[in-house]
Amino acid sequence: MITKITVAKGDGIGPEIMDATLDILLTAGAQLEIDEIEVGEKVYLAGNTSGISKASWDIIRKNKVFLKAPITTPQGGGYKSLNVTTRKFLGLYSNVRPCMSLHPFVKTKHPFMDIVIIRENEEDLYAGIEHQQTDEVIQCLKLISRPGCEKIIRYAFEYAKQYGRKKVTCFTKDNIMKQTDGLFHQVFDEIAVEYPDIENEHWIIDIGAAKMADTPEVFDLIVTLNLYGDVLSDIAAQIAGSVGLAGSANIGESCAMFEAIHGSAPRRANQDMANPSGLLQGAIMMLNHIGQNDVAEKIQNAWLKTIEDGIHTYDIFKEGISKKQVGTKEFAKAIINNLGQKPKSLKPVTYAKGTTLNLPKYKRKPAAKKELKGVDLFVHWPGTEANDLANMIKSIETNELQLSMITNRGIKVWPDGFQETFCTDHWRCRFKTSNDGIINKTQTITLLANAIENNIDVIKTENLYAFDGKAAYSLGQGQ
Repeated sequence: MITKITVAKGDGIGPEIMDATLDILLTAGAQLEIDEIEVGEKVYLAGNTSGISKASWDIIRKNKVFLKAPITTPQGGGYKSLNVTTRKFLGLYSNVRPCMSLHPFVKTKHPFMDIVIIRENEEDLYAGIEHQQTDEVIQCLKLISRPGCEKIIRYAFEYAKQYGRKKVTCFTKDNIMKQTDGLFHQVFDEIAVEYPDIENEHWIIDIGAAKMADTPEVFDLIVTLNLYGDVLSDIAAQIAGSVGLAGSANIGESCAMFEAIHGSAPRRANQDMANPSGLLQGAIMMLNHIGQNDVAEKIQNAWLKTIEDGIHTYDIFKEGISKKQVGTKEFAKAIINNLGQKPKSLKPVTYAKGTTLNLPKYKRKPAAKKELKGVDLFVHWPGTEANDLANMIKSIETNELQLSMITNRGIKVWPDGFQETFCTDHWRCRFKTSNDGIINKTQTITLLANAIENNIDVIKTENLYAFDGKAAYSLGQGQ
């Protein structure tokens, strides 16, 4: 069955590596009908700050499958990353990046590395919600949702089940971010019990990243949040041999996008030098996604055979290891000549039929009992002595709400703060009842009215909730 896909050739080296990739796919027998669109630098500079037209969006949404070469986002001018925009608009919640060493044919310090990193793709700090609040402080909101956690973690376990992965490792920083990363870890533990045949474990991201960089062979499949996954997957690709060899799949409930993980490398454009392997790896994942597994298998084994034969582009060419340095077109031709063959030293691949994952849609849980327990007022104040601010803030207390704590950059500075703590002009003032009781929002309004009357600059508020009796807000550091 022929599958219609959307193709964007991109910028820089994009058109060259896309032409090479499509040549390999079609020669190998991929049953594809191609709708080509233009995205990237030309569209940006024509006045479209998103880098893509409405007509192109319509084509992508109609075809559901998008193979995209790297694009260039112009610097400055408010231009938005098309990659991030596409992932969010199309609900591409799962980013899948396999990273496997090709030792001894591509130089690496980790000859037994074979990791898949599955990264949440839509939320976390990549929500891009930032505000300057005072002269000295800017905030970026880290948004983590239960649906986001459940969808990506279940995808990771289903991927492991489908592709024969034996262990799933969760990376978070929930020793510090107990609410956001804590939710991700909690959901991981909940879902892991549904897969008793797959080993599961959790690592704190800093020591986990160090372990992965030093001993990647102890990991099999890693699932993590957006920012951590972005960093980890590039590190993993590099220590496997080269970022230029890695492809990426972005999977949603209805649409999917496939790409290389590297950029458009404009300095290498139109020189017949670029390595098309990253985009080709993305295209192979695309073929598996649309059910053309036999063609995907044939191409992957031909690519492995080409690497094994020492036919290498400049970026992975090494004297004594490589046999011949070739350009983009000749590398693609070598893969085509190896179609139907398998590597002898590197492990050949076998893709099972029907590797598209069928995942249940998220079902919203019953609402918890939600109670308002207090409020944080964030205040812009240029002073440095927390005791002075406390005396000022106490003047706006109400009968129901009293000042219980002041923090600066998350560190408790009142009561019983340290003189050594450096403070900016951004202060969190926490108000609660004397008996930790329940309040209503009109009491918060009274508090804000008192602040206005006393010329106290409140820049934002955060309600302090309990869900089913459990406090759902962080303590101050040192509290």
